[in-house]
Amino acid sequence: MAAVTSVSLFRNCAATTVRAFVTGKASNPNFTTFLLPLQSRRSLCRVSATNDEEAAAKVATANANSGAPTIFDKIIAKEIPSSIVYEDDKVLAFRDINPQAPVHVLVIPKFRDGLTGLGKAELRHVEILGQLLHAAKIVAEIEGILDGFRVVINNGPEACQSVYHLHLHVLGGRQMKWPPG
Repeated sequence: MAAVTSVSLFRNCAATTVRAFVTGKASNPNFTTFLLPLQSRRSLCRVSATNDEEAAAKVATANANSGAPTIFDKIIAKEIPSSIVYEDDKVLAFRDINPQAPVHVLVIPKFRDGLTGLGKAELRHVEILGQLLHAAKIVAEIEGILDGFRVVINNGPEACQSVYHLHLHVLGGRQMKWPPG
């Protein structure tokens, strides 16, 4: 078995994977080089991305209770274009502009009614919360991921909530990992 003496990483900007050259030294001085797939570039950049997400969440928190229209209110009003996947009289589902999986759809209530995050939910919100979950299931059907999908709700700055209008992320189209986050 070769003993690993060094590992060097390089990024291939055109691809979404990082590869490592692992150099091992056997009993003789000849070195062997292996090319091994590692992990996505995004995970290596996680610290930077996390800092950006945390900063955006802190900025969003400052405006959370202002009552000002959110970007989602503007999407509902069709002031900002979106790729709609599903819509009914109470719920709108559209593709995320920064997808974290092959399928990444946001499901939102059309009327906020004080529901800026799940932590603000009250008994009067029970019906819309159920409708949001049912819409997530419909989105999974439409997108062909009913056999495996994840629903995520970020609540508050420590969860990196960046828009204070309750929304569900429906993620799928790839093998999900555990633990998430």
